[in-house]
Amino acid sequence: MTGFSRRTFLAGLSALGGTVLWSSVGPSTVPHAHAGTAGGAASAAGLSVGRGIADATGEPLGAGMDGYAVQEQTSVGIRQRLYSRAFIFDDGARRFCHVTVDTPLMFQSVFLEVLRRLRRHYGDSYRTDNVVLTATHTHVGPGGRSGHAMVDLVTLGFRPVTFEAQVAGIVQSIRRAHDDIAPAELTLVSRTVDGVGENRSRMAFDRNPAEDIAENPDGVDRRSVTLHVARDGVPVGLINWYSVHATSFSHHIRHISGDNKGFAAYSYESAAGVDHLDLAAAPFVAAFAQGTPGDVTPNHGLVPGSGPGGAGEDGQKESVAVLGRRQADAAEPSGATRIPLDGRGALEGRTCWVDMDSVEVDGRWTPDGTRGRTGPAVLGAAFAASSQEDGGGLDIDLGIDEGERGGAPWVRRLNELAPVPEDVRRIHAPKDMLLPMGYIDGMIQQRHLFGVWRIGGLVLVYLGFEPTVTSGLRIRRTVAEAMGLPPENIVVQGYSCGYGHYITTPEEYEQQDYEGGATAFGRLELPAVQQVVDRLATALATGEQVDHRAPAGDLTGVIPASPAAVSVVDTAPPGRRFGDVLSADGGVSVGQTATVRFVGANPNNDLRLEDSYLRVERDDGTVVAHDSSWSTLLTFDREMTVTTTTVEWDTTGQAPGEYRVVLRGEWKDIRGTVRPFEGNCPVTVR
Repeated sequence: MTGFSRRTFLAGLSALGGTVLWSSVGPSTVPHAHAGTAGGAASAAGLSVGRGIADATGEPLGAGMDGYAVQEQTSVGIRQRLYSRAFIFDDGARRFCHVTVDTPLMFQSVFLEVLRRLRRHYGDSYRTDNVVLTATHTHVGPGGRSGHAMVDLVTLGFRPVTFEAQVAGIVQSIRRAHDDIAPAELTLVSRTVDGVGENRSRMAFDRNPAEDIAENPDGVDRRSVTLHVARDGVPVGLINWYSVHATSFSHHIRHISGDNKGFAAYSYESAAGVDHLDLAAAPFVAAFAQGTPGDVTPNHGLVPGSGPGGAGEDGQKESVAVLGRRQADAAEPSGATRIPLDGRGALEGRTCWVDMDSVEVDGRWTPDGTRGRTGPAVLGAAFAASSQEDGGGLDIDLGIDEGERGGAPWVRRLNELAPVPEDVRRIHAPKDMLLPMGYIDGMIQQRHLFGVWRIGGLVLVYLGFEPTVTSGLRIRRTVAEAMGLPPENIVVQGYSCGYGHYITTPEEYEQQDYEGGATAFGRLELPAVQQVVDRLATALATGEQVDHRAPAGDLTGVIPASPAAVSVVDTAPPGRRFGDVLSADGGVSVGQTATVRFVGANPNNDLRLEDSYLRVERDDGTVVAHDSSWSTLLTFDREMTVTTTTVEWDTTGQAPGEYRVVLRGEWKDIRGTVRPFEGNCPVTVR
């Protein structure tokens, strides 16, 4: 059971009837149309939309996970697979591709490789100025994909297999969306959602001006915005934006999962009739993207693992389901507020690459009206402390805390003695500067992509950072003013096309909590971003062109492969064969968990994308559970060359009867040849 019922979905489907506020008005010319530049003339043709979903799961064994920066957090199995969900919007003259990926962070290396492969298939239809890849920010997904050493250090290097799985999955989802393009109707709705997140840096938030605090008095942006896609009145997909960290699972959890965002998407799709073992035929695609959740945690008790489901691994799993269900419910159109869409410049955007380490900021955007600038990336002591409400970071005590817990006096003292130029001190003050990553080539991304795209009356602003709630608010207001639109029509989306750490307001920066310490380009980073998006939004509103520029170079393949990524020979225990059952619960009562241990092999030999390592079948062959089912947990335990694979299946909600647990995989012999194997075990549910 996923917790989001088919009945709920059907009720929402009926609510869409007769409420479409902006739709296509003519036949699509997409299959034959050349995608124009982002700055071309507005088209009077109708809008068409394509949707696609694909498996993008990385290595389930031994891969370091991104997000918490805890080296011991390496993958040991799968709770749910990770997916890429693509939507392509086309008005006959322009095209815009939006992709949401279940992954901790999105990196320029992935973005550029995806575009390289798309170019081979579609020429210049998909480019850096009309494609956005965004991460859901789950903290239980395999890493090693960055190409910038700062991030890949945690995974001890690059993970080619995981990188390839993610890139291939994204490309597959886009190709499916490309082939799916057809005339569509759009509906934009919003509603207020309670009980999902809490502000984790309240002392920093409270430094903001009263007018900002009044907008979100509890420090949480509770606005959920959903763009529904329908064909002939029948819903076929949605993109939802809501701001909350996907950190319901703590850094002690090592099974791959999409966390609360992934649960929301998977459960919504399942209720809509999607078979996640047959993604090519998916009748519905539900993308649950991030907004600006920089200081919003799902841990309501403000300590790791304190979501509504309680503590411990089972409690965290329940928190994921509860918060995912609340986000899925909020995406339903029934009872939501309709936001008017219109056909003014139906599909048009402006994008540009910006050197964030050297932006001259006009006084219009600074708190005191004085000109200033950003500087090379420096991460502070508070960054090293990590968010102490969500966990992660260094487990050893180095006397480093967030600002509200006293900061890092010894780092501050070191800064005072260090020969740091005065202009750099001014840019980063009062940060206790610990990691000067911007001064070392290849350590951190400093040139970033910004985009402002209009889809009817919806305006999407995207960037490769983690903005706090109030930073997102100011960006929304900036774009709304520049374009003469209500702020309700603006969505700001972080984690897109690259990663540059956090954005705090200058006032929040002064606190030097985790978010301020991770605001890499100095106190005026947000004013610099406002200046950039104002320029893009103004150009979009007036029809002016913008110099798009180019990325600062591709570092893919420069970072050495992780030594842990090497796949060696597989052997079975003496007297055993691959797939043999080592132990099993032959019979369980409904509601109990059946556990089967198999002789397995390294799962990284074949990630079984678009497939499953495990299946639970009825005696007639009907599949009732697989890798992504919320009722299963797949664990790999490897000792030298021997792997034990454990399947746990929660039988809650199943009918009594005869079932079998099936394991499929591939083992590698001494010559490096990979061979398939299969094992199965009967289970009686009473």
